[in-house]
Amino acid sequence: MRRFPWWSLAFPAIGLAELLVTGLVPMPLVAVTLIGVIFAAVRHAETVAQRLGNLLGALVLAVSITVIEAGLIVSMMLGGAEPTVARDSIFAALMIALNGVLGLCLLLGGRRWFEQSFRTSACNAFLAVLIPLAVLTLVLPSHTISAAGPVYSPPQLLFVAVVSLGLYVAFLYVQLVRHRAEFVADHDIAAGAHRPAAMAALVAGGLLVLSLVCVVLLAKALAPVLEAGVRAADLPLSLVGVAIALLVLMPEGLTALRAAARNNLQAALNLTLGSVLACVGLTIPAVAVVALATGQPLHLGLDAAMTVLLATTFLMLAITLNTGRTTVLEGMVHLSIFAAFVMFSFLP
Repeated sequence: MRRFPWWSLAFPAIGLAELLVTGLVPMPLVAVTLIGVIFAAVRHAETVAQRLGNLLGALVLAVSITVIEAGLIVSMMLGGAEPTVARDSIFAALMIALNGVLGLCLLLGGRRWFEQSFRTSACNAFLAVLIPLAVLTLVLPSHTISAAGPVYSPPQLLFVAVVSLGLYVAFLYVQLVRHRAEFVADHDIAAGAHRPAAMAALVAGGLLVLSLVCVVLLAKALAPVLEAGVRAADLPLSLVGVAIALLVLMPEGLTALRAAARNNLQAALNLTLGSVLACVGLTIPAVAVVALATGQPLHLGLDAAMTVLLATTFLMLAITLNTGRTTVLEGMVHLSIFAAFVMFSFLP
């Protein structure tokens, strides 16, 4: 047990205790506990990942983060949140990961190492799946006519959910089986790390499950307070989705930044792109099932301004990831797009 930091054991226990006395704990303390449990969940996922190896480990990390985000969104949907919460969260995750986190990685790595290299084949595989997924889920709903508003009709939503899940499963098949060598060569989540013992990995797996359960249930208790706070401050409700994305991506973002600082940009790219791909490919089917089962409206389509930012992001990614080498310039450009996203989130 000495392998685990004290906080990775303490926060899940505190979260479980708070769930047993729901309503008696101040909401600020619940928020602090929620953040701590999210970090603990990712810490235990990393332990399991180190035991399983590079590619399976990456899958564990990505799926764990997706479970957290999907759990947060579903909890808020069942609590009567705005029908745009899923769209806002997924879009914010894309902007934060592909511009904020990636931009900082490129800027930090380029400043320290002058120029960094990566494998274009692996990155292009991520983009080949991520771009159509983002368009199907966030752009196309604003241009269909079967249902009024930026929504899909039930048959359309079911189709998009199946396609999203199918594309993600196909990507996993290519990554883990068919073209495994393309991803293994430079994929190194835990370079130099000691491989945990089987018992340590088993304990970490149990703590990971406990942490994920605590995250979902704590978020369900905190969601109404968060939404009420945004309304009271007279801020755009889309900031609720931004807050969810920040909570989910914070631990993985820090991990990617550390990898870039060690001149391992490929690991940073794999973590960042893999997490956001799982976010779109798995969260959409989850929220679609909830929406179809409960009859709740699900607004997925972006407005014109945010669609332009999404298109600019993918255009810049195609340029950034096309040469196999990056400098601080690409990092500054991605951070500029991220700054525009933040600006227009507060001032739509």
